[in-house]
Amino acid sequence: MTVDCVVYAADGLAEWTDLAAARDAAGTTWVRVTAPTDAELDRVTEAYDLHSLEVEDVLGDVRPKTEEYDEHTFVLVKAATLQGGDVAFADELRVEQAGLFVGDDWLVTLEPERVAALDEVWERVHREEPRLASRGPDFTAYRCLDGVVDGYFSILDDIEDDIEAVEDEVVDAAGDDVLERINDLRRDLLSVRRLLWPTREAAGALARGDPEQIGEDAEKYYRDVYDHLVQLVDLVETYRDLTSGARDVYLNALSMSTNDAMKKLTVVATVILPLTFVAGVYGMNFEHMPELGWRYSYPAVMVGMAAMAAILVAYFRREDWV
Repeated sequence: MTVDCVVYAADGLAEWTDLAAARDAAGTTWVRVTAPTDAELDRVTEAYDLHSLEVEDVLGDVRPKTEEYDEHTFVLVKAATLQGGDVAFADELRVEQAGLFVGDDWLVTLEPERVAALDEVWERVHREEPRLASRGPDFTAYRCLDGVVDGYFSILDDIEDDIEAVEDEVVDAAGDDVLERINDLRRDLLSVRRLLWPTREAAGALARGDPEQIGEDAEKYYRDVYDHLVQLVDLVETYRDLTSGARDVYLNALSMSTNDAMKKLTVVATVILPLTFVAGVYGMNFEHMPELGWRYSYPAVMVGMAAMAAILVAYFRREDWV
């Protein structure tokens, strides 16, 4: 539960505790709010005139979007990360929301849970590139959004590796769990797709420069983010096609395996059928059956049955059924 505030002015970067004074200070102000208490949240919303509805959107489960208010622009984004551990991929995908409130010379970021992408930008502003904030709140917001989008590439790289592994299993030896893994991948891709489409729309509004808080110099950077999101959406669609192809290959391989088993069972049944008929006929033991009194009837029947079986097996071998 932290509320951090920095102001970048001509004399460098400085930390402030008075949020209202920081808003009016000369330079670019960035207020970062992470897992706030109700009192801290009220303090920030009062100092920067944030609407209760947009704050509620950040704390709730709302799709990414961009909205314009009188004195600022509200951007809601969702960062996705993969959690480690011996669990299914579907359980590893974790989504974290972040709200970016972009004013004329100030930026407020609200995170219900700490977002790694914003951590990186915050550290760069503090330690490596303090002048980054001098380019304005719209550029700093771009860096935050760009970090979130870069995280999607990492997720899709991991999904691509899983798809390749599943394809190898389908080709080599399809196990019973392969279809379940393919369906899990398709669900994961659908989840990522649900994140990417609204995020692309939100970035598109910024790339066009619709909000007045987004300057012309920053528009080209948002266009770059938009292009990345278009590329990510294309990748998701491609990977969904690959998983559909892998599923079709698996089902075809399963069907061929079933057909092969049915062929073998048909061969066995066809060979046994005439033998069963002969055994049934001579198993009736009627009194006047002429063969019953013949000395060589048993060996003759056995030889005849063996000959029938051999002929049928030879025929099926010629037809490539066995």
